[in-house]
Amino acid sequence: MTLHPLLDQLLMPNRRAVIFASKGVISMALALFVSMYLELDRPYWALVSAVFLQIRPESGLVIEKALCQIFGSVAGGGVGILILAFFMPYPLLALACLTVWIGLNSAASSMVHNTNFIYAFAMSGMTAGLVVILVMANPSVADSRAVFDIAQSRISEITVGALCAMLVSKLLWPVTVKDSLRNNARTVINKTLEYLSLELDSDSTHEQRHQHADQILETLVGLNDDSSAVAYEGPEGPGRSRAANLLCNKVMSLLAVTQIMGRFPRNHPDLVSPAFSKLLADMRVHFIKVAESDSYEESYREAQTLRRALLEHKAAYSNESAIVIRLTQTAVELVADLVMVLRAYNALENRDQTLLKASKLTTHRDPLIGVVNGFRTMVVFVIGATIWLNTGTPAAIMLMIMPVVFSVMFARFSLVVLTSILRRLLLGVVVAVPVALLFGLGLLSRSSGDFEMLVLVLAGPYFIGLLALADRPTLPYGLGFCIPFTLIVQPSNHMTFSMETATSNALGLFVGISILYWVFKLITPLDGQLMQRRLLKITARDLTGIDYQRRPENWFNGRMGERLLRFANYDQVSGSSNHNMTDLGFTGLNVGHMSIRLRRRIKNHRSAAVDAKLAEWQQVLADTYLMSARGGMDPRFRSVSAELLAAIHAVKEPDAQTGTIEGMFERMALTFERTAKMVAEAPSLSKSGSG
Repeated sequence: MTLHPLLDQLLMPNRRAVIFASKGVISMALALFVSMYLELDRPYWALVSAVFLQIRPESGLVIEKALCQIFGSVAGGGVGILILAFFMPYPLLALACLTVWIGLNSAASSMVHNTNFIYAFAMSGMTAGLVVILVMANPSVADSRAVFDIAQSRISEITVGALCAMLVSKLLWPVTVKDSLRNNARTVINKTLEYLSLELDSDSTHEQRHQHADQILETLVGLNDDSSAVAYEGPEGPGRSRAANLLCNKVMSLLAVTQIMGRFPRNHPDLVSPAFSKLLADMRVHFIKVAESDSYEESYREAQTLRRALLEHKAAYSNESAIVIRLTQTAVELVADLVMVLRAYNALENRDQTLLKASKLTTHRDPLIGVVNGFRTMVVFVIGATIWLNTGTPAAIMLMIMPVVFSVMFARFSLVVLTSILRRLLLGVVVAVPVALLFGLGLLSRSSGDFEMLVLVLAGPYFIGLLALADRPTLPYGLGFCIPFTLIVQPSNHMTFSMETATSNALGLFVGISILYWVFKLITPLDGQLMQRRLLKITARDLTGIDYQRRPENWFNGRMGERLLRFANYDQVSGSSNHNMTDLGFTGLNVGHMSIRLRRRIKNHRSAAVDAKLAEWQQVLADTYLMSARGGMDPRFRSVSAELLAAIHAVKEPDAQTGTIEGMFERMALTFERTAKMVAEAPSLSKSGSG
């Protein structure tokens, strides 16, 4: 009998989960002690702050999140003071300004992918809301001094919680981002090598290849996000961060080149010579050997052996067709990228000063997504504010604050994932309410009131909630339990043990998160086809921008990283078995890399005429990519390619380099024709690609 994941996590926790929960309880007890010792107004906000920092326990990530939390709180507190300075006599205007600020933070959070940075925007909106609402809730004593004191208290409480969690993370059973980076890097490399061998295996299936590609992209984006946090882990941290960025960037290059090597023999077997078929088979054998190697040294040696063998093959291929010669050179470039990936992996542990700095994978920023997410969070806040203004109940404050935080934090998830998260979050709230009312307040009201008894009573529920928080599938249950439990019990120096107030707060939290659930159901993410068209158009726009970059390969890889994951997510959400959107994304990556390599080939053939034709060719390349995504083929591509080739020949006599360029043009033309055929045979995709 298989247990539910939550029961399995609570009844049979592993050692890591127990350590995680123990550290969480200690950090929360320390945060409560310090905030009570300093006699802060609402020490339970320090506990809330400490809970959020437990989500990723690695030291570097905790430090980064603590800094984001502090800076976000300071910014939010400052804005709250500013709003009240101008609009304290006009509560509706003050709430309107606060609504706009919360919407702006939610929209801005959609422009980043790193969870810690998203959390900073959530804290900024929450702190501003607390400052404005708590002052407006007691207008009889509201003055400039009261405004400043409330802002200072909220920032102090959140800062205390963040610093205590950071201290415990560093001192007790420390877990480092470095170890996580190496594990993820090794996973990415192994998956990439498996993917390479699958692409070169004539018996592999389309589903197998895309399953590996999706896993690589997902792990790669996570690795890229964590690379910023490793910089906080000692003097070697910045070097490891650069190595992780280089590894991510070069894996993107590997994916681009791998698609080229795999698609050509599958789609055009008549153009593949026996010698080239043997080369592909030899490459596959070497990739498997590299993946099976037990050490970096052995993997690196095997990759270098393959590189030398390919160079020998290349020298012997003088009588092959232009396209085969070009693909042989592509194979050499592929292995060169693999060598750099292995060196970057080694640099995560051992310093390598010879590695070049590479760009991070940048977040795909779509202002339209930001507008929708910002509007949705504003609606959540306005509903809560309306209830508060009409009822005047303090419980409505909870209804206005925490749903806004969760709205910002969860906005980047798809509707299917988000619905599942919010359901588990609500279940956590349902469990937290009776536990807080009966166990927490019931026992605490009969205790001596000492700090020791307070911690002793609260440690049990928090430990159970943190066990759920320790594992990703059960994380929403733990978050839904720990935060409401804290806000219902409200541990502090002067607890009132009012069952009425606690019940009212519990109801406010439950109603608020229920409202959040239905707002997300009603204001759903934008239509998939619309967003797919926007992704394709911005990819085409990047193709035209390649010539203006100093390091075009790094720039293009960085732009395409998270974008490819979005292409893959659309296929997953739609349930498409053909993975056509992912194929379109990879096609954009492929042709972008081909145009970059073209520039390297003709660097000694440049002239004014070549540059003019190259600019025209690049624009036609982008137009042809978009047209193929709609199921058509732009006839200009072959003619403009021929004109560019003629301009190159006019500068210098045809040689091996120009023969390779001719092969490039032919391969890209075949790619566009194959893509157009694929889209034309999938009516729904053709519709999504049009616009």
